Amino acid sequence: MRYSRSMNIYFSGIGGVAIGPLAELAHDAGHSVQGSDAHSSLETSELMQRGIVVTNDQSGDYLEYCHKQRRIDWLVYTAALPAGHPELVRAQKLGIYTAKRDELLRYIMSEKNLKMIAIAGTHGKTTTTGMMIWVLRQLGVPISYSIGTTISFGPSGHYAPNSEYFIYECDEFDRNFLHFSPYLSLITSIDYDHPDTYPTQAAYTRAFQQFLGQSELSILWKKDTLTGLEPVNKSWVLKDEEVKSFRIPGWHNRANATLVAKACERLKLGNPDIVKVAVENFPGTQRRFERLAPGLYSDYGHHPAEIYATLQMAHEISREVTLVYQPHQNVRQHEIQSMYTNEVFRYADSVYWLPTYLTRENPDLPILTPADLTKNLTRPEVHIASLNDDLWKSIMLDRELGKLVLCMGAGTIDEWLRQHLKI
Repeated sequence: MRYSRSMNIYFSGIGGVAIGPLAELAHDAGHSVQGSDAHSSLETSELMQRGIVVTNDQSGDYLEYCHKQRRIDWLVYTAALPAGHPELVRAQKLGIYTAKRDELLRYIMSEKNLKMIAIAGTHGKTTTTGMMIWVLRQLGVPISYSIGTTISFGPSGHYAPNSEYFIYECDEFDRNFLHFSPYLSLITSIDYDHPDTYPTQAAYTRAFQQFLGQSELSILWKKDTLTGLEPVNKSWVLKDEEVKSFRIPGWHNRANATLVAKACERLKLGNPDIVKVAVENFPGTQRRFERLAPGLYSDYGHHPAEIYATLQMAHEISREVTLVYQPHQNVRQHEIQSMYTNEVFRYADSVYWLPTYLTRENPDLPILTPADLTKNLTRPEVHIASLNDDLWKSIMLDRELGKLVLCMGAGTIDEWLRQHLKI
């Protein structure tokens, strides 16, 4: 493995929500950065605006061209990249060192002597990370960070030369969070997820238990300790009644804001009154209850607990809510099918249910249809739909009738909405 003070780094899958911010962080930290992605996105646009070269050529030819111009020290790749990907194969042939994102991130943190503030959990990581970044910036605290989305108040990844803390959206997919030993960890929530990585609920909980043990300090919710998670080291366990009455919509948002406020208290950063004002003025993040147009919102959520929480927030804004839902990953649907209950959708007046967005699938599992997934729902009114003109007309009609239309999913639904809105 090759380490140097200033490296030439190539990122394969640079437009991804985890790799893109890391590329920006490395760029700010003084390394030369370029990369490839099969698709253009908001992240690739942000990267190119910052002068980072991004290509759609993933054949390995562009990688080799870059290597001939200036030797590439590392190829950093996303966990979603298959082992036989042409760029990985070409890099190995050329003798380029290859690594996943956690290895490079650990190197940068060590090189820059940064303390990690990790935001982990099944739901709410992105919003809480964004809020933590926003609040500390409002407090005038120099920070470095990486967040898995685009934000309106800065790049998605950033290194500040005089920063002490590194704020990281620390996800459990592919056991990524177990590669770190944070100074402070915030656990937003724990609900079984990622069955392709964790075959059982017990395995999922054990991973979070290990993560807590690797954290010097931690803040978590008592409700999560009732499912088998045990506080360790210097854990600060919060009860539901400690959720602060911030003037922001959604109980889960107020809970996430409480974690941020408690983190500031634990780190002795900022006056509580100033923290409160900063929290209440948080502009939000992309694809987390993001207002795309009057009466039309987009959200990344794709777990029943996220659906319930986001619908509850929408209901605080509008008495009539229409949900357009695109499930994510068939293997996940087999695990959570029984969790689609009337209670989950209690704040929706009607639901348009789309086919599941398929990715990283087990070919031995039958594809669950919208009819399969909704068979136990007796309310609200459910319509089987597709991403087509008929659905768009229904969305427009509901907006004209004064309803709030909430579109949720981690697949293609957000891109489809933006194409129709021409944004």
